[in-house]
Amino acid sequence: MDIGFIAKALKELGHPTRLMIYRAVVRAGYQGIAVGGLQQKLDIPGSTLSHHVSSLVSAGLMTQRREGRTLFCIAEYDTLQSVIGFLQDECCADEQKPAV
Repeated sequence: MDIGFIAKALKELGHPTRLMIYRAVVRAGYQGIAVGGLQQKLDIPGSTLSHHVSSLVSAGLMTQRREGRTLFCIAEYDTLQSVIGFLQDECCADEQKPAV
């Protein structure tokens, strides 16, 4: 995955409010969570929530789906796995093995 994409995702997750929002969306599962429910659960003003959700969507970390008048936030789990994998795949890559 492109390092610029990973950096943007990590930057967006680096804000405490966005991280709190994203965690709640991830916990909601594959069906997502209604924006109103998210707002109530986290006690965040609507305009603030909208701003942060927009940032997470632009980073590819989540999408939105409309059902009638209800807007749902859904985590992009493949993107989450890519971001985690980017860091995890490098674990101990440069470690030098002790001479036997």
